[in-house]
Order: sequence, then C-alpha cells, then structure tokens
Amino acid sequence: MDTNRKVRKSLFSIVVPCFNEAENIPILVKGFNEEIDNDDINIVLVDNGSVDNSSEVIRDLCETFSFLSSVKVVKNIGYGNGIISGLKECDTDFIGWTHADLQCNPKDVVRSINMIRDMGYPKNIYIKGERKGRPFVDNFFTLGMSIFETIFFQQSLFDINAQPNLFHKDFFRSWNNPPNDFSLDLYSLYLTKIKNIKVKRFNVTFPPRVHGESKWNTGFRSKIKFIKRTISYSFKLKKELNEPTS
Repeated sequence: MDTNRKVRKSLFSIVVPCFNEAENIPILVKGFNEEIDNDDINIVLVDNGSVDNSSEVIRDLCETFSFLSSVKVVKNIGYGNGIISGLKECDTDFIGWTHADLQCNPKDVVRSINMIRDMGYPKNIYIKGERKGRPFVDNFFTLGMSIFETIFFQQSLFDINAQPNLFHKDFFRSWNNPPNDFSLDLYSLYLTKIKNIKVKRFNVTFPPRVHGESKWNTGFRSKIKFIKRTISYSFKLKKELNEPTS
C-alpha cells in the first residue's frame, strides 16, 4: 500500500474507496467542493487496486483541491480492506466512509458532520444514513436481511449497508479483525451494540448510479450470493465476539 501522501491534520476525515470509478470521482469531488465550506474536513480517496485510470484522476484532483488526500492500495482484496486502509491513515478525531458511486450525496456526508458539530463532538456516537427512494426489489432484500440480522444478533440492525458512516476514532481503535469485504458495514454497526455506542440515523437520498456498474449488485443472482456471504459472516462474527478472551 502506498502511503506517501498522508492525510492532512483536520477534525473530520471521510474515506471513499474507489475501484474503477474514474468517471464518477471528478463528479463526486465537485459535489464535495460545493458543500465543504471550512478547512476541518478531509476527504480521503482510496485507489483500491483500480485497473482503469482512477489513480491518475485521483492524483490530479489531489493536486487541485486542498481538502483531498489519497491512499493507494496496490491489490484489491475487498471493499472493506480499502476502507480500513484509508481509516488507518486518518489522523483526525472523527472518521468514517462513504461510497464513490454517487449513490451517496456529498451533501449527506456534510450533514452527518454537522450533526456531530451540533451535538458538541461526542465520542460515544455513530452517525449512519438510512436510505430512501430505492427500488422495491432492493428494499425487499434489505428488509429481509434486516429482519434476519436483528433476530440472529438480538439487536436492532436495519439498512446495514446505508451510507455515510461517521464516528470517533476511539471506536475504530477498538476494532479487532474487521472483514475485508462488504461485511464491514455489518461488523461496524453490530459492534456499536456490543460497545454501547449510540447510533444516530438520518434519511439520505439514494439515486441510481451515474456512470459504470455496481461491483456486486448486478442482478438477482448477485443479491443471493451477497446474502449467502453475509449470513455466513454473521455466524463467524457472532462466534468471534462471544468467545472468551484469554
């Protein structure tokens, strides 16, 4: 992993994992540029092993916008790994992540940051979006998974993969063996329950992608595969977090 460009010191860092998102990244950065009105927000673009020209796009944008920093992961081993690689480089009090596919509006990211400000910068808080305006089929699958995870873990867990996510870095320091794939969203949300971190949800818009295709949500079969993988990880996570420590 190339960490030559360290993120600058600020108060908030938002990690954006980018895998072959060269067309979307400039639009995303333009959106952040329109919303960020002070110098305490840092956007960390993670080139998560892209094989298109995302690396060059990120480099050029970082030279243009002072609120941008970058991290390069040489080989893509998963969505979660890209996020974790970025979070490890964040030298800020509050950290989090969102997506690069433009299905999470930069305005909603800044809203989550303003919520932290309005609450007086509490450490024991986790801000997370709750998606609105999604297709019926996607809502159906999300509801089904939410019901399963809530019953399985005996905790309220719904719209697990919603963005953005924002929390104090102390919470991240408590993570142990987080997953490298999309299960990271489940891991972090369930861990808030274990560690009594208060979760604050807020409504976010969820428009269609502008460019490119989803790296996993490509149809019914991909949804079934995602569900199977998530259920398998749920059993693993529950076992790990309930094993006595030596």
